[in-house]
Amino acid sequence: MSGFGFIAIPYVVSGFAVGFVVGMTGVGGGSLMTPLLVLLFGFHPATAVGTDLLYASITKACGTGIHQISQTVVWRVVGLLASGSVPASLVTLLIIRHLGSDAKVTGTLISHVLGYALFLTVLALVLRRDVLRLAHRLSFYRRPLAQAVATVALGAVLGALVSLSSVGAGAIGVTMLVLLYPHLAIVRIVGTDIAHAVPLTLVAGLGHFVVGNVDLGLLASLLVGSLPGIVLGSLLAPRVPERQLRLVLAFVLAVVAGRLVVL
Repeated sequence: MSGFGFIAIPYVVSGFAVGFVVGMTGVGGGSLMTPLLVLLFGFHPATAVGTDLLYASITKACGTGIHQISQTVVWRVVGLLASGSVPASLVTLLIIRHLGSDAKVTGTLISHVLGYALFLTVLALVLRRDVLRLAHRLSFYRRPLAQAVATVALGAVLGALVSLSSVGAGAIGVTMLVLLYPHLAIVRIVGTDIAHAVPLTLVAGLGHFVVGNVDLGLLASLLVGSLPGIVLGSLLAPRVPERQLRLVLAFVLAVVAGRLVVL
């Protein structure tokens, strides 16, 4: 692979492209990066997931800093999510480690979970307005205890999904938080979701690193490309019709999900 030292140009370009989409839409990190590494570059699914998780923890830590300056992070909700997601992530990592002796079984399991997680992401992208209407009907915000329990449960589901597939912390997390907290401004939901993704992806990424599922050269190359991509995408985002972009992204993810499920 062409590159300078351990920085490989194709991975830098891929990082830039995914970063650009994330900057424009707020989703697409794990949803695009992990399938790209598996289907285009031929990485083992476990290596793709592990590397993408550490990549996400670094980029989302930067995003959290920006949201914290703007005071758009609800730390109580972050704590509830993390109390479910971190234990679930650790349990999932133990399962992956147990299956690690059979690379084929692990790869097939992760590919299928990734594919179905992408289908959930597609639904989250397409049905966002319907979710908001449903949220007002369910009225979780009027029952604080039920809201808290549901938030911890959501964290547990995200912890397992993200640890297995690196997908879920973006579109799925935001959509479910809208369902539970419809009266929070969307910018606070996004900020809270990004902040929660930092400990989750860091714990899950370090777990994959210990198991040996992280490629540090790949990680460096992706970061070199993605950071300027995110900045550029964020600057151009206000000029692009958000709904049309979301539907195009949903279509692409649906095609990728179908490909992964039949692997």
